[in-house]
This record gives sequence, C-alpha cells and structure tokens, in this order.
Amino acid sequence: MLPDWNASTWYLLASVWGAGFTLAALLRSRRLGAAVFPYFMAGWITGELALFHIAWQLLATAGFAAAGALQEPAGQIGLGLTLLSWLGLWLAQRRAEPTGAAFERALVAALGADYREQIPAARRALLRGQVPRRELLRPFSMRRPGVRVLRNLAYGEAGIRHRLDLYLPESEGAGRPLLLQVHGGAWVYGQKEQQALPLLYHLAQRGWVCAAANYRLSPGVRFPEHLIDLKRALAWLRARAADYGGDPGFLAVTGGSAGGHLSTLLALTPNDPSLQPGFEDADTRVQAAVPFYGIYDFLDRAQLRGRQSMEGFLSKRVMPGPPAAHPKLWELASPIALLRADAPPFLVIHGSHDSLAWVEDARSFSDALRKVSREPVAFAEIPGAQHAFDTFHSVRSAHAVNAVTRFLEHAHAQWIARV
Repeated sequence: MLPDWNASTWYLLASVWGAGFTLAALLRSRRLGAAVFPYFMAGWITGELALFHIAWQLLATAGFAAAGALQEPAGQIGLGLTLLSWLGLWLAQRRAEPTGAAFERALVAALGADYREQIPAARRALLRGQVPRRELLRPFSMRRPGVRVLRNLAYGEAGIRHRLDLYLPESEGAGRPLLLQVHGGAWVYGQKEQQALPLLYHLAQRGWVCAAANYRLSPGVRFPEHLIDLKRALAWLRARAADYGGDPGFLAVTGGSAGGHLSTLLALTPNDPSLQPGFEDADTRVQAAVPFYGIYDFLDRAQLRGRQSMEGFLSKRVMPGPPAAHPKLWELASPIALLRADAPPFLVIHGSHDSLAWVEDARSFSDALRKVSREPVAFAEIPGAQHAFDTFHSVRSAHAVNAVTRFLEHAHAQWIARV
C-alpha cells in the first residue's frame, strides 16, 4: 500500500522534483550512462523555459499552502528548497543573456568587424536585433504572418520519408535565396515538422525560400542512405527553385544534432557521383552551412567520450557494421575527415552544456576546417546551452535566429558580389 502522505509530504516531494530540474539546467554533466537522456531532457526544458518553471512552482506552492502544507516541518523544508530552486532558475535565465554577445564575437572573428555593412542596405534594414517578448511568452507558437507553408511535396519515391515542406513568403517574388533544413533524431527518428521552426518562419518572412526535408531512417536504412536522400532533396529543391520564387544559384543548409552532422556532410561532399545514384549530374553544391550541435567524428579520434562512446550504437543501428569492417564508410561519415579548401562558409553552433553531442568535437572540427578552407569558418559556443536549445522560442533561440540570419545574409551578399 502507498503511504498515507499529507499535503506537507507531497509538497516536499514536488519541491525535490523541481529542484532536481533546476540542478539539471545549471550543472554540466555528461558521463551519466543510461541516465544521460533524462538528464538532457530535464536540463533542456528547464534551462530554456526557466521563467515558466518559476511560474508553475509558484502556482504549486500557492495551492499547497492553501491546503496547509506549510504548517508542518516537511512543508517548510519544501518551501526552502523551492526558494532555492527559484534562485537557481533565475540564474539559469540570466545565463542565457550573453548568447547574443557570443554569437556576435564569433561572427566578427570570422567575417570582420564591418560584416554588417557588407550586407546590402535594404536587407540590413530587415535584420532583427532584439529578442521579441511576444515569442518568449508563447514559446510554442510558430506561425507568422506573411508566410505560407506547402506540405509533403514529394522529392523521391519512399513515401513520407521522401517528402519536404516549403516555407515561402506570401508575396510573389523571384531570385530568393534557398535554405534546406535537416532534422535531427540520432539518425533513427524525427520529422521535418519538429525542428528549426523559429528559423524557418523568420527567414521566410524576410523573403527566403526554406525547405524542411524528411529522409529515410535507421535501422531501416544504413549510412550513407540518409545522405543520399538529402542530396536528392537538395537536387529537387534546386531544380524547382524558380517555380517557388527561389534562386537555384544560392542554397544554404542547416540542421541540428544528426541534422547538423548530415548538413555538414552535404556541404563537404559536393557533386560526389557515388552519393548521387541516378542523379549523378545534379548540382549538389551548397553556398553556406550552419550546423547546430552536430557530431563531427564518428571515430572519436581524440577519444573524448571514453565510456560514453557512440561506436556501439552507431555500429548496430546507423552504420552497416563496425569501423574495422567498413573503414571507408566510417571515414565518409566523419566530417573531420572530409575537410576541403573549397568548403562553403560555415557557422558552427554548439552549447557549452550539451550532454549528447559534446562541444569539444565541434571546437576541433571548426579549428581544423578553418586551417584548410578558403572561406570563413565561425564557431559560436553558447554558454549554458543544452542540446536542441533552438527548437522553440527562448532567449537563446531568438539570438540564434538573429545571428544565423546575419550570417546567411552576409554569405548571400558575398556570393552575389562574386557572380
């Protein structure tokens, strides 16, 4: 039988629960074995929605107080924990404030102090510098005026996994830059409708043509089939760009987590006929890349992860087999092994507290690519940010949208100047 707990005991339990979420948002911990995913979920949701957590804890405290929970020692201990939790949540919210400065430092270091002036004045006037309060109050409200969405357009023959959505300006136009978004999900799950919506709607409002694509997932298919699918989507988007007001000459890619990994591979394997079966002649070059919290070395050459190695999971679920059996495919799947001088401009984004994809991997990749590439390579390490921090509206997400927009507008302006 369950114990006959009173309101004070239940309030203490709720306070411990809330304090645990607060600690997950504040502390960086990665070597947790099977507990790493629950820790990530708690830290992610709490860190990005800290003020909302204060609100629910305040309501819970008021309700328990009305029930007499604070009249006994257990409830009083719970109140003390809750007050400490509110302090921690406030600190978590404050820690998001330097995000804009972190992005700006990264862009200035890569593009120069005058990079904004290199964006045409008409486009520069549309840049958003603030964090919109309306978005922060409605974190899961994505639709925006002036944007229309065309859903489930077929780019291949594999049913829903070969479908993409287009985010377009409602107004007619032509010659608009293109963006392809690649969803994450550890290569085994995920949908095109679930990620990067703040960025897609914002860019479409500004006159971009944006696509979010599904691709076949493991273990049903093994690498490099995911990459081949996305190259097919990219070729489809480029071939039909003019039908939707887009310019096939400028196509950028972005994505988070597994999508960050795959979008990076798209940028580093242009026009590789072995990855374009049946469409070998299609132009699959991209003109800019913005990977979020990706994986850049399947082989973990620096031995960063130790007992948290992903090799077992990748061998069983994503790759055709272990590295020893398929060494060339494991190299192909590792962006760090594909560095090239003609890589497009990169903005690599990663959170300092990411517990799933480790920031050291992104640092190493960015440093290595910067030594090889003729184009700028910006690396933005976001203080306190967990994995997936840009999925819904938050302070960090808003700054990310603003910074990515500036980077892409700059890359587009530089491309126009060359052509």
